[in-house]
Amino acid sequence: MTAADIAYSYPVQQLKNKGLLDVEHGIENIQKVKQNYVWNYFKTVDELRSSRMRALTDCTDDMFANPNRYLAATLPQLPFQNNQFDITLSAHFLFMYSDRLDLSFHQATIRELMRVTRKEIRVFPIMDLASERSVHLDSIINLIEEAGWNYEIQNTGYEFQRNVNQLLRIYN
Repeated sequence: MTAADIAYSYPVQQLKNKGLLDVEHGIENIQKVKQNYVWNYFKTVDELRSSRMRALTDCTDDMFANPNRYLAATLPQLPFQNNQFDITLSAHFLFMYSDRLDLSFHQATIRELMRVTRKEIRVFPIMDLASERSVHLDSIINLIEEAGWNYEIQNTGYEFQRNVNQLLRIYN
């Protein structure tokens, strides 16, 4: 496993401390708009908090134990070889921030993911922060087809943010 994120340029303890603040901030905000979420996977806000804290601890423990797995990188450029990975995952970034990241950024990022990936790319979700289909999705689908890759939109078994339960699968 290899993970790439701009945040990995910071020391692990600093990321953990920020993560603790982010979890609490996120929980406070979710409590204000609980109706925008589906409470099947997480039954309560406390269960959500516990799960997020466990994930943060697991991640930062692994970062301490395996620092070479975590590389600082800023999209749309990645520090990897062509076809270096069989599968590449992008979660809660592309499409979610369609209001802040323009179409050219999405296109350049998808091209870069295709460059470093041999077989399959998965992007979750395809919705924006307002739970609406990303305004960039159709243009990205056109780019995928023009590049000779295949794609499908798949339902997932996971839905926490209401109506956010699909991913874009891009494959050779």
